[in-house]
Amino acid sequence: MILQQFYLKCLAHASYLIGDETSGVAAVVDPQREVQVYLDFAAEHGMRVEHVFLTHLHADFVAGHLELRERTGATIYLGRAAQTEYERLALADGDVIEFGNVRITARETPGHTPESVSLLVFDLAANGRDPIAVLTGDTLFIGDVGRPDLMAAPGASADDLAQQLYASLRDTLLTLPDATLVYSAHGAGSLCGKALSQETSSTIGEQRRSNYALQPMTKDAFVQMVTADQPDAPPYFAYDAAMNAKERPTLDDSIGRELTPFSLDQLLAARAAGAQLLDTRDPVEFAAAHLLGSVNVGLGGQYATWAGTILDHTAPIVLIAEPGAEIESAVRLGRIGFDNVAGYLQGGLAAVEPRPDLVASTERLGPDVAAERLRAPAPPVLIDVRAAGERGVTRIPGSLHLPLNHLRQRFGEIPRDRPVLVHCAGGYRSAVAASLLQRAGFQDVAEIAGGITAWEARRLPVERGT
Repeated sequence: MILQQFYLKCLAHASYLIGDETSGVAAVVDPQREVQVYLDFAAEHGMRVEHVFLTHLHADFVAGHLELRERTGATIYLGRAAQTEYERLALADGDVIEFGNVRITARETPGHTPESVSLLVFDLAANGRDPIAVLTGDTLFIGDVGRPDLMAAPGASADDLAQQLYASLRDTLLTLPDATLVYSAHGAGSLCGKALSQETSSTIGEQRRSNYALQPMTKDAFVQMVTADQPDAPPYFAYDAAMNAKERPTLDDSIGRELTPFSLDQLLAARAAGAQLLDTRDPVEFAAAHLLGSVNVGLGGQYATWAGTILDHTAPIVLIAEPGAEIESAVRLGRIGFDNVAGYLQGGLAAVEPRPDLVASTERLGPDVAAERLRAPAPPVLIDVRAAGERGVTRIPGSLHLPLNHLRQRFGEIPRDRPVLVHCAGGYRSAVAASLLQRAGFQDVAEIAGGITAWEARRLPVERGT
């Protein structure tokens, strides 16, 4: 038996292939949309993918179950509470799928969503009594549990789902042997929980000892704890959950349509018609020169998450990328179901050289220069675009807190008769924020290069605590 984890860092997403080399059959659990990685691995081990499981209708990415079905004819499995447009087999508690020496037993574990299931994995050649692993989806993470407030499936409140989660954890998952390996669908950086570990596997025994949400407590205390202080969910989460229930085009179909080269004139016409211009270059390069009206979300950071947060999935997107990075830029949008890319600027920003009137820049200030400007008689408005939890640890005195995911809705709080200076932790989010401000018509926008990390390294003044 083979149990292989595939980890996609940009989405903090883990998927799995469970294979039996004797029968040559494999199953994939919670796949990403780029399914070639599973097909290649299966082929290397003489296996074919015949089964694809979703532990639930994921909200933070579009899964690759339809891509695997189209490529292999695999059967799709989901919890029985899921409603889908495509054919799938409904998994009830205790349902078993066997191939060769592999047995997969479904356990209904609602709480993160009503249809959530966990999958017990048995190696029948070694021990048919105890599972060697449990694939917990977003029900149990390493160091955390799934949040019950995303409402990825309608019909239940956060409190209702939290009560179901309490029972799923204690009556199902914590009854497994301590040696059972735990593999979840996400790691640190995912917004499907609030305290996920950097580790990508554990055991039931270790989670029983160390996971804060699995310690002895009443149901009411658990509900209060897991529903409090959850991070804001990006607006695309509900869209992705709906996409995962729909019959939709595959990623290959979408990418083939999206990789259309645009001339500068075609891009400008698309912009005039309402297209969004997304520049995926490094923030430093964007700051040096960029096309007026474009928004910067660099490929080097949490690209899909922030693009999904600030862009509209219903309006066309035209990409401005480093030549050769167009496919990656489109594919990574496709991972969250943003299949609305109309094309890309052929030649990248070099295509704009004949039109310097269309080029803008963003000033990036070292922390000492930024501090000097903030001490001036007419200082800029300093905007902190980090999350509330970060700001609660340390902040620059006098800064205005406008988290990046709420920035557009709060433009009215920013004076337009003063320069604007933006900072985040290290410079990635401030580049996104500065580009949004410039697109909205703010004329004098700068960033603190290196963010508050660089500011503190220069021992400049900060305030600590809430």
